[in-house]
Amino acid sequence: MKRLRPIALVLGAVLLAAGWPGLRAQDKGDFLTEEEQDKLREAQDPSDRIKLYVELAQARLNRFETFRANPADSSYDNGGYLAKVLGQYVSVTDEMKNWIEDQYDRKGDMRAGLHALLDAGPKQLEQLRRIQQTPDAFAADYKSSLKDAIEDLTDSLDGATQALADQEKKFGALKREQKAEVQAIKLREKEEKKRTKEEEKIKKKEKKSGVPTDADQN
Repeated sequence: MKRLRPIALVLGAVLLAAGWPGLRAQDKGDFLTEEEQDKLREAQDPSDRIKLYVELAQARLNRFETFRANPADSSYDNGGYLAKVLGQYVSVTDEMKNWIEDQYDRKGDMRAGLHALLDAGPKQLEQLRRIQQTPDAFAADYKSSLKDAIEDLTDSLDGATQALADQEKKFGALKREQKAEVQAIKLREKEEKKRTKEEEKIKKKEKKSGVPTDADQN
């Protein structure tokens, strides 16, 4: 599978160094089932969508490992199937990266999803490298796809690390601003209650001394 060159603009200037490739020109039906597409459409929260992509990618790796562990059928294109599954893995990863880039530009809070990716990603990378280090009779058929998968995931983890650091800095600052605003509101409410209480005390004092209040004059 031919690897596309890295796109020039990814996640703004912060993620430029990561060099994430764009989504390959491939129909989603080639690598996602209808059910999976429906789940992705429903997962509109930035982090939920990332978590789902991680799950879909892992499902491809599990499928690859299971097929490779079973006895080969001489009448079937085993190598072609294994290459196809890894190609699906790369396509899912690419689409996830497009989603992250889009949400980054939209300033969507992806921190939970990026944490999930950075937790599961290294394990998937280890799984891919283990496959690479234990070649089988069909390794030549999926060698290129496996290389793409490893490089793609490595780029994903590099970009996600930078994106998460930037978002934690940004949303952390936003949280401090929101906290300061809440404290200011509470202070105003406290002062208003104090002022109202003082006014009530003055009214009671004036009423007790026989001084007519505004209400009495009306």
